[in-house]
Amino acid sequence: MAQIPPTSGIRLDKWLWAARFYKTRSLAKQAIEGGKVQYNGDRCKVSKEVQIGAELSLRVGFDTKVVTIIALSDQRRGAPEAALLYEETPESIEQRAQQAAERKALGSAFAHPERPNKKQRRQIHRFQRIVSDTD
Repeated sequence: MAQIPPTSGIRLDKWLWAARFYKTRSLAKQAIEGGKVQYNGDRCKVSKEVQIGAELSLRVGFDTKVVTIIALSDQRRGAPEAALLYEETPESIEQRAQQAAERKALGSAFAHPERPNKKQRRQIHRFQRIVSDTD
């Protein structure tokens, strides 16, 4: 993989795209602007130049990953090569595993809150019938 020397600046959105955290640079830009990406503990701009050794905190789905930049690249390559650009901290790995176990233990109670499951739909319909009968 062609690594770029640290003297040439690589934008944060481009590095996140090359490291395969986001499918497009546009999605990376939206995540940065939305505050889901922090560079060394601070909010940053899309055009922030990344440096080796910097720590990134990324909110991806339900999880937050904390990674350290160990290489720079502005070209998107295969996943095995992209994984060589960063290293996730052991605390981050442990915390994500713990949160995944908690979500699994909750089961269907943790399912998408905006959409009711079958049992909840039946309760809603029952409630609506009761309310409409009293009117």
